[in-house]
Amino acid sequence: MKPLLVLLLSFTISIFAVKIFKKEYDFAISARIAMSAMLVFTAIGHFVFTKGMSMMIPKFIPFKESFVYLTGLFEILIAIGLLIPRFKYISGWALLIFLLLMLPANIYASIHHVNYQKGTFDGHGLPYLWFRIPLQILFIVWTYICSIRM
Repeated sequence: MKPLLVLLLSFTISIFAVKIFKKEYDFAISARIAMSAMLVFTAIGHFVFTKGMSMMIPKFIPFKESFVYLTGLFEILIAIGLLIPRFKYISGWALLIFLLLMLPANIYASIHHVNYQKGTFDGHGLPYLWFRIPLQILFIVWTYICSIRM
């Protein structure tokens, strides 16, 4: 829920900021700014909630904490790439692939009731997916429209 709020609030603010600086509305850049803000927000979670996020990764995958840190860094790099016109297309595709690859971790976390913020197994469980999967689809469509299609 928090990433969605960050995305929508950042989008609203950036629409007006872009209008002030460019003297016209540019919804694509506003959408990329918002996605970048959301990615930085979620990347911070990788460093603050490392233990809980590592619990979202299936047991057969080694070096879980390192993987969590690397994905956090990757999110920051993608956030930067979305803001650089030359890299927006490749960053958009990289983000789409990343979002698709992270969906199994969210499913795994729901099945195992992972609460990544507390680092415990008392999370929301499967009902969480009724929100998370449509949210992930929104992020994918948002990324496609503002960085690949435009």
